[in-house]
Amino acid sequence: MAYFDAASAAPLHPVARQALLASLDEGWADPARLYREGRKARMLLDAAREAAAEALGCRADEVVFTSSGTRAVHTGVMGALAGRRRVGSHLIVSAVEHSSALHAAEVFESDGGTVTQVAVSRAGTVEPAAYQAALRPDTALAVLQSANHEVGTVQPVAEVAEVCRAAGVPLLVDAAQSLGWGPVEGDWSLLAASAHKWGGPSGVGLLVVRKGVRFAAQGPVDERESGRAPGFENLPAIVAAVASLRAVRAEAAQEAVRLRELTDRIRTRVPELVPDVEVVGDPERRLPGIVTFSCLYVDGEALLHELDREGFSVSSGSSCTSSTLTPSHVLKAMGVLTEGNVRVSLPMGTAEEDVERFLAVLPDAVAGVREKLGAPAAPAARQGAGEVLVDSLGKRCPIPVIELAKVFGQVPVGGIVRVLSDDEAARLDIPAWCEMRGQEYVGEEPAERGTAYLVRRVG
Repeated sequence: MAYFDAASAAPLHPVARQALLASLDEGWADPARLYREGRKARMLLDAAREAAAEALGCRADEVVFTSSGTRAVHTGVMGALAGRRRVGSHLIVSAVEHSSALHAAEVFESDGGTVTQVAVSRAGTVEPAAYQAALRPDTALAVLQSANHEVGTVQPVAEVAEVCRAAGVPLLVDAAQSLGWGPVEGDWSLLAASAHKWGGPSGVGLLVVRKGVRFAAQGPVDERESGRAPGFENLPAIVAAVASLRAVRAEAAQEAVRLRELTDRIRTRVPELVPDVEVVGDPERRLPGIVTFSCLYVDGEALLHELDREGFSVSSGSSCTSSTLTPSHVLKAMGVLTEGNVRVSLPMGTAEEDVERFLAVLPDAVAGVREKLGAPAAPAARQGAGEVLVDSLGKRCPIPVIELAKVFGQVPVGGIVRVLSDDEAARLDIPAWCEMRGQEYVGEEPAERGTAYLVRRVG
């Protein structure tokens, strides 16, 4: 089985396993106690904190260990906002942040705060000028991920940090995806990360709060982790997390070159091997191991099952793979095709042969899913009425797009196809189809049921 979902969770690094097992014997006692076993545990915890600080480029007393990366983001966002409540109640986030940041923003907004979401380009990148334009006198905090978890796009953190610093606003960086590849550049104020993203054990997060940042921990606190992460520390997991971070950093430069070549190969060859594919994310400013593409006329969940049967573990941002049946907020913000989406995220050590086998298997897997869905093999050639109505109410994407493609040849140049749909993904995927096909997306109109999406044939 080829595991290609490292962006969700990287396999446990051998160094992490060794450190975990050793710490189970040495680090089981309460590091807050003064007897011998407690002092031994405290030495392990202090050493892990020092090592983490060195890797992060900060002071040891600025590092807090939390129970997860999500908890680190929540604690960091809410603590910084509370600490700066006298400044104001305005929060800035990008539209493609991890759900942990967006959920924290939702809670803040429901409690009376205001939130500005900064838009991104079609490649998923924010512009520092957009953050600058979003800043207000009452802005308490800005949040920006270092690299996107779904498409791998690397954000201009240093430039955004400079803009925020000039305005006196702290910037919290979610570095979960990038920290294993190297430290985060720029004059950021807070940072959050998650150990299972770089090959450490799950259940360990990192939160850095720079000295001088006003911070007020929310909820009940105790004496542990500077009062910012209550509860008994999972010391063996913490030691393993930091040991694995140091290990992957030592391998990062060499592996980055190798994995970037493999993902470049996927980015180039998938559109050559599979028709009607959109490769998404920035082609240059991206993490080494992530490549994401979307296939027209394909149900993402069905494609993932086909690839799983062929021995490949990949993930998807398609709406059909989530219980909410709504499109990925990242792909939606980028304005790209959401259905038939595949994210390949290669862990360190991925074999070249596995990538070649994936490229060999993918075309038949996509073709099989399209055939089952009745996707058109080629555009229809006949011409008829100046307007055609497609009733796709009650059908989930990619079916509305498939039905659009099947009838599109029935209208003459200048003619309109009106697609009725009540699936939110159609609002993204029909315009994406138009862009891929060189046709004109006219817009949408309210309908008695659902929405009417209008497409004009231009050629």
